[in-house]
Amino acid sequence: MGEGETATTVTERQNREQTAGLLARQVRRRSQHWLGQWRSRLDPVRARLLRDPYGRLQSLAEVPIAAELGIRIDVNRARVDDWLRLPGLSIHQARMLENLTRSGLQFYGLEDLAAALGLTAQALQPLAPLLQFCYYDPESGFSTRRIALNQATVGQLMTLPGMQQPWAEAIAAERRRRRFVSLADFQARLSVPPEWMACWMHYLWM
Repeated sequence: MGEGETATTVTERQNREQTAGLLARQVRRRSQHWLGQWRSRLDPVRARLLRDPYGRLQSLAEVPIAAELGIRIDVNRARVDDWLRLPGLSIHQARMLENLTRSGLQFYGLEDLAAALGLTAQALQPLAPLLQFCYYDPESGFSTRRIALNQATVGQLMTLPGMQQPWAEAIAAERRRRRFVSLADFQARLSVPPEWMACWMHYLWM
């Protein structure tokens, strides 16, 4: 209590400060809400990718936006549909890349991928922000058989690459609360990091 202040004036000051703090939080929340709506109208590409992060990119100009949103493709686990999300890649190229990785070949960098496609690494450079080159030990014995997300036990979830028991238990607990309706729903409800999701999505089915 400051000099000359009574208990009443202190209480009044504290009430004013609490009210001001509450108003400031309300203004901040409303500003964030309107900012989000404004950005969605101003940037329809970002809004579309937020609605459908697994959709096909329509041009190379969308690649940096997708990368900023955390969208990634695990090169050594990608399927045809994953490759076709990239602008400029044909169905023939997508099938060829999937066949190569299914046969056991692994890509270690952009140069390897470019060689398989008969292109230069420079030609693929615009796609680099989305490409994730993960190494998978062929001696690990890990099976690429998919796991049913809504039925898998904690033990089965533990077979996912990089999965740790606290995460597996959290998935099971969240699933008991409400079934997952899609992989996007799974990622949003558990705040799964994009780099983990890019890997796990190839091992899970609904």
